[in-house]
Amino acid sequence: MKDTFYFSHDYNARQDPKIKKLIQKHGLCGYGLFWAIVEDLYNNANALPTDYESIAFDLRTNPDVIESVIKDFGLFVIDGEVFGSLSIQKRLDDRAEKSQKARDNANKRWNKDANALPPHSNRNAIKEKKRKKSKGEESKGNDTKEDLGGSSILKTPLEKKFDEFLEFRKQKKSPIVPASLQAFKDKLWKLSNKNEQTAIEILNESIANGWTGIFELKNNNSGKQESGINKNQHLRDKIRADFENKVNERFSTTPTE
Repeated sequence: MKDTFYFSHDYNARQDPKIKKLIQKHGLCGYGLFWAIVEDLYNNANALPTDYESIAFDLRTNPDVIESVIKDFGLFVIDGEVFGSLSIQKRLDDRAEKSQKARDNANKRWNKDANALPPHSNRNAIKEKKRKKSKGEESKGNDTKEDLGGSSILKTPLEKKFDEFLEFRKQKKSPIVPASLQAFKDKLWKLSNKNEQTAIEILNESIANGWTGIFELKNNNSGKQESGINKNQHLRDKIRADFENKVNERFSTTPTE
């Protein structure tokens, strides 16, 4: 069974001036469409293509009404061919931050309990350390390897470029937390189709454009143009990264929870 996520619904949402204008023009039908769009944004990393006809078809309404709900009341932010909500992004980031703090606290408790283990456990730990050291001596002289997406690769320019990207994220005040590092590597390895040079180009593109995220290149190694689905994913990831850079800015929240 898939995990089910939820967001809170402010009981005074209809008192928001923007929502009042929405209801004044489109009635409660427009109000319901607004919340349906909010649900879709939460379910799609807070970025959807501005394909009003497709959204209207999915919600069984008129494309002009959908376009009005998205554009006319300041409830959403449009960036090129995608749109999202700064308020939703801030709340998603707050949720992620709380989850990370919970994991950190759990790790601290675990380490505290580990330090309190009886002496015989310490002796076992020393034996394990010696065994690991012995294995390390057997493989002495081998190049250090980095695991990206489950495949081991020798230290190459890719590793150096990845370190450069990590430093870039720190400078952008958006470091990759240790708990997310492996997932980030897995994503890079998948986007590059397990090709080192492609992975380097992906990292270079993000650094050059000031993106804190990584995205699939518009052209793959075979030279074929990316599909419409991948293009939309690229745009969703881009606006997600743009929102990360804006979460510390002050903005007017909208009743999206």
